[in-house]
Amino acid sequence: MSRFLPLTIRFVSGGSMVVTTVAEAKKALAGAWKNKDAPDYLKAVRLVDDAIAGICRPAIAFAAFKKVATQQGLLKPAQPSAALTMLDDLSSRSKTPPG
Repeated sequence: MSRFLPLTIRFVSGGSMVVTTVAEAKKALAGAWKNKDAPDYLKAVRLVDDAIAGICRPAIAFAAFKKVATQQGLLKPAQPSAALTMLDDLSSRSKTPPG
Protein backbone atom coordinates (compact mmCIF):
# COMPACT_ATOMS: atom_id res chain seq x y z
CA MET A 1 0.00 0.00 0.00
CA SER A 2 1.09 3.57 -0.66
CA ARG A 3 2.31 5.70 2.17
CA PHE A 4 0.90 9.19 2.60
CA LEU A 5 1.88 12.21 4.64
CA PRO A 6 1.06 11.44 8.27
CA LEU A 7 -2.34 12.48 9.61
CA THR A 8 -2.95 12.55 13.35
CA ILE A 9 -6.50 11.63 14.26
CA ARG A 10 -7.92 12.48 17.70
CA PHE A 11 -10.84 10.21 18.43
CA VAL A 12 -13.96 11.30 20.31
CA SER A 13 -12.91 8.93 23.09
CA GLY A 14 -9.73 10.98 23.62
CA GLY A 15 -7.21 8.63 22.04
CA SER A 16 -5.19 9.45 18.97
CA MET A 17 -3.54 7.66 16.07
CA VAL A 18 -1.14 8.56 13.29
CA VAL A 19 -2.37 7.36 9.90
CA THR A 20 -0.01 6.98 6.91
CA THR A 21 -1.51 4.06 4.96
CA VAL A 22 -4.90 2.89 3.75
CA ALA A 23 -4.66 -0.06 6.14
CA GLU A 24 -4.15 2.34 9.05
CA ALA A 25 -7.07 4.43 7.78
CA LYS A 26 -9.26 1.32 8.00
CA LYS A 27 -8.15 0.79 11.59
CA ALA A 28 -8.79 4.47 12.40
CA LEU A 29 -12.28 4.33 10.88
CA ALA A 30 -13.09 1.59 13.38
CA GLY A 31 -12.31 4.02 16.24
CA ALA A 32 -14.65 6.45 18.00
CA TRP A 33 -15.99 9.03 15.51
CA LYS A 34 -18.58 11.76 16.03
CA ASN A 35 -21.00 10.40 13.43
CA LYS A 36 -20.50 6.99 11.87
CA ASP A 37 -23.80 7.38 10.00
CA ALA A 38 -22.64 10.48 8.07
CA PRO A 39 -22.65 9.93 4.30
CA ASP A 40 -19.00 10.98 3.91
CA TYR A 41 -17.95 8.63 6.72
CA LEU A 42 -19.73 5.72 5.04
CA LYS A 43 -18.18 6.69 1.70
CA ALA A 44 -14.69 6.74 3.25
CA VAL A 45 -15.25 3.28 4.77
CA ARG A 46 -16.36 1.93 1.38
CA LEU A 47 -13.46 3.52 -0.52
CA VAL A 48 -10.87 2.33 2.02
CA ASP A 49 -12.26 -1.21 1.78
CA ASP A 50 -12.21 -0.95 -2.02
CA ALA A 51 -8.60 0.26 -2.00
CA ILE A 52 -7.56 -2.65 0.19
CA ALA A 53 -9.37 -4.99 -2.22
CA GLY A 54 -7.51 -3.38 -5.14
CA ILE A 55 -10.54 -1.87 -6.88
CA CYS A 56 -9.96 1.76 -5.85
CA ARG A 57 -6.82 3.87 -6.00
CA PRO A 58 -5.35 4.31 -2.51
CA ALA A 59 -4.98 8.07 -3.04
CA ILE A 60 -8.73 8.43 -3.56
CA ALA A 61 -9.53 6.40 -0.46
CA PHE A 62 -7.00 8.31 1.64
CA ALA A 63 -8.40 11.65 0.43
CA ALA A 64 -11.92 10.54 1.43
CA PHE A 65 -10.58 9.51 4.84
CA LYS A 66 -8.86 12.88 5.31
CA LYS A 67 -12.00 14.73 4.21
CA VAL A 68 -14.28 13.02 6.71
CA ALA A 69 -11.73 13.37 9.52
CA THR A 70 -11.59 17.10 8.79
CA GLN A 71 -15.39 17.40 8.61
CA GLN A 72 -15.81 15.69 11.95
CA GLY A 73 -13.10 17.75 13.60
CA LEU A 74 -10.85 14.77 14.31
CA LEU A 75 -7.86 15.80 12.21
CA LYS A 76 -5.18 17.35 14.38
CA PRO A 77 -3.42 20.24 12.60
CA ALA A 78 0.02 19.19 11.42
CA GLN A 79 3.02 20.95 12.84
CA PRO A 80 5.50 22.23 10.24
CA SER A 81 8.58 20.09 9.88
CA ALA A 82 11.87 21.28 11.35
CA ALA A 83 13.20 21.85 7.83
CA LEU A 84 10.21 24.01 6.90
CA THR A 85 10.60 26.04 10.09
CA MET A 86 14.27 26.67 9.26
CA LEU A 87 13.36 27.68 5.71
CA ASP A 88 10.73 30.09 7.02
CA ASP A 89 13.30 31.61 9.41
CA LEU A 90 15.82 32.06 6.60
CA SER A 91 13.17 33.55 4.34
CA SER A 92 12.05 36.08 6.95
CA ARG A 93 15.66 37.14 7.59
CA SER A 94 16.27 37.80 3.91
CA LYS A 95 13.25 40.15 3.83
CA THR A 96 14.55 42.27 6.71
CA PRO A 97 16.68 45.18 5.46
CA PRO A 98 20.24 45.18 6.83
CA GLY A 99 21.31 47.56 9.51
